Amino acid sequence: MELVRISTSSQRHLSSRDILLKCERGTRTFSTASVKCNENKGDNSDSSAAATKLTFRRALLSRGRRPLSPLERLSSLLPQDALSPEVMQLREQIRQDPEEVPNTQVLGTQDESGHERIPKEVDSETRHASDAAQETTTSDAQLNEAFNEEKSLTSPTLPRESLLAFGELLVAEYRKKGRVEFRKMFELQTGTRLQSSWGVILHDDIAGLPAGCFLKTSRGVLLLIRRASLEDYVLYMKRGPAIAYPKDAGTMLMMMDVTEGDCVLESGSGSGAMSLFLSRAVGCKGSVLSVEVREDHHRRAVLNYKRWRTSWSLRRGEEWPDNVQFHNSDLCTASSLLAAQGFHAVALDLINPHLVLPTVIPHLHPGAVCAVYLANITQVIDLLEGLRCLALPLLCERIIEVPMRDWVVAPALQKDGSYCARKAPILDEDQREDETSVEADTEEMTKEKHPAFGSIPYIARPHPEQMSHTAFLVKLRKCVR
Repeated sequence: MELVRISTSSQRHLSSRDILLKCERGTRTFSTASVKCNENKGDNSDSSAAATKLTFRRALLSRGRRPLSPLERLSSLLPQDALSPEVMQLREQIRQDPEEVPNTQVLGTQDESGHERIPKEVDSETRHASDAAQETTTSDAQLNEAFNEEKSLTSPTLPRESLLAFGELLVAEYRKKGRVEFRKMFELQTGTRLQSSWGVILHDDIAGLPAGCFLKTSRGVLLLIRRASLEDYVLYMKRGPAIAYPKDAGTMLMMMDVTEGDCVLESGSGSGAMSLFLSRAVGCKGSVLSVEVREDHHRRAVLNYKRWRTSWSLRRGEEWPDNVQFHNSDLCTASSLLAAQGFHAVALDLINPHLVLPTVIPHLHPGAVCAVYLANITQVIDLLEGLRCLALPLLCERIIEVPMRDWVVAPALQKDGSYCARKAPILDEDQREDETSVEADTEEMTKEKHPAFGSIPYIARPHPEQMSHTAFLVKLRKCVR
């Protein structure tokens, strides 16, 4: 048994850190300034191992007494049988030709927690200009690659593929047994950390990696890092009022039959969710006029729209269409805003939509659709009663609710983690003699890591966490009477 006692001085400099190792056979004292070795007389094997370590340390100290990198210090403390072949080969090269190693200092940066970070070589085209990495020596680059090969940066291999860049909106998530235990949307920034109950990941370690990669947190948990889709963004962006959920927004787009080049009117900008969906649907050739009566909601919608456009331009290298015009006004009294305009579709998300219909419907193309987003069934009743009293040229075609049910479909597993097996029925008594062989085959199949296709039973049931009611959607079509 070996007793390792590490003592550090009050001034925690890299060049003044001492490591004391006490053993039953002797005591060894190592430091970055001097190397002392006191051993009792023992076997020749112990002496040769100590001489090897001593030669390696003197080779490292011959580099102009530069501070050691974290990986060099860590690898020198580990036993030889725990090191990879790449690190052992590098040790041999340094021991043979120590004078050829360049005398260059590698400075590590420290994060907020005081842990030293190792600079990495990054392609200048994939990293922000203000976050260029410091130059490293050849030996440190080889040590980093051998010690942690998973974090080595890769270049795009597919057409139009881009690596993660600062300023993009990303999503980190952790799944356990098919269920999402953690999910967070964040903007990639220099010098920032992604914090969660599952551990910490530095943003600088994410930049330059391909989307859809897994990174280990400080607690050793693998998190999936991917780009945020438009659905992710509207669900996790900062909100003022409630949003039009993606499942309802997609149905409304189908109701209105919105296509590229259309001109659409939206009343009730809210947090800007429906504005983004309409913006993508009409494309560069179309336009969206979004009207919001509340000033705070108007500001929130504009900010969310601009933030998504910025992230998109960094991701794709091209601008998101600037085709949404936001106005802070009351549509009931804003007839001048709609003057000389015609719309291919209208989307309403208001508490009392029947109050704006007399102003909106004259500017809707004949045969076009006005889709209304209503949270309560009492609002649907008030809308239909308003249509009856106003005698507007509108035909109520549908009143629907869009349910969405998640399912759990996975291979059936036993408690010990092995796969369950399909059991074939026994047709007659003559086959009893074959039961022994069948059971043996079944037991062997459950132990296989990858059983044959069709041999594993599956479970399928609704997911225990379901999205409840969000809204009623009313489809009104303008007709000519």
